[in-house]
Amino acid sequence: MTRAAECLKRDTHKHTRDRSALVSRSFFISSFRTSSSGALMSETRKRSRKRFGGHAHKKQRGSRELEVGAQGVLITCNMNERKCTSEAYSLLNEYADALYGPEQPTDTPDSVSEDEEDDEDAEAALKKEVSQIQSSMKTHQQRFSAVESGANNVVFIRTHGVDPEQLVHHILSDLHQTKKRKSRVILRMLPVSGTCKAFPEEMEKFLSVFLERWFKEPLRATYQICFKARNSSHNKRDDVIKAVAGLVGKLNPLNKVDLTNPELTIIIEIIKTVCCVSVVKDYTLFRKYNLQEVAKEPTNQNTAPKEAANQNVGPQEAANQTQEHGDGESADGSAESRDVAAGNGTKEAELE
Repeated sequence: MTRAAECLKRDTHKHTRDRSALVSRSFFISSFRTSSSGALMSETRKRSRKRFGGHAHKKQRGSRELEVGAQGVLITCNMNERKCTSEAYSLLNEYADALYGPEQPTDTPDSVSEDEEDDEDAEAALKKEVSQIQSSMKTHQQRFSAVESGANNVVFIRTHGVDPEQLVHHILSDLHQTKKRKSRVILRMLPVSGTCKAFPEEMEKFLSVFLERWFKEPLRATYQICFKARNSSHNKRDDVIKAVAGLVGKLNPLNKVDLTNPELTIIIEIIKTVCCVSVVKDYTLFRKYNLQEVAKEPTNQNTAPKEAANQNVGPQEAANQTQEHGDGESADGSAESRDVAAGNGTKEAELE
């Protein structure tokens, strides 16, 4: 009995040891398969991303951002940017069709002629036709296209074959005469006739040429400067105003500052590293180009004391005087988002 019990005990211990070894081997194989499968799936995911352009949307978004060289219309709104974009398309197309006629789609280029097709083989003719179609698609651009502005509650509509200043002035002139409200969420609509890098050297170089159209001798005008910076802290307000006013004075010393009712208003809008510039007329008459305010019925308010006070403003006070840039426009919370209407603070800029 003792020998039989020892044999039974030895067999039981051996069975238990073999079973533990089997379980350990099974667990090792399972872990290896899991890790191999995970690595394989990760590698497959990387390949598919690389093959099918998993990050192409980032490049596409970057290509539709506001950039130097763009012309268009800068539009502000309260919160609802999608609705603002829709209203802007509708409004701009309505008045652009009236000014320039309906937008005509460009025809695709003619196919390869029969003589050329006889001389070339089918593959060469196909390549040539494809290249012609691709070149036509590149040259054809829509009249209006929305791009990322780089700031909240701001929409930028890029224009092609359209004068933004003429178009926006025509819209505001019609709204001012008819007093019809044609938008619900659009606040201000500012034309952008030129853009440059928002660095002092680049801005001075660009503006010295850009402003000649309105202020170079023998041309002369009364003017004010309106400035706003969004998501930008490398441009000081007073420095920009003094530099721009200095350029205007160099073009013609007879250009005068008028903060009450200037003939022209120089608008400078900086968003991140892009400086948007335009020179507009009737800025005061059209309520700072605010679509909501310009469509309101006029109220009888006594503004004589205020106008008299503005007419007595000295040169230095004119250079430091500020005003709110947008009627009803929501603040973006940054100190740089304040607007300025000012002169150059020199003797040549004294008010008449």
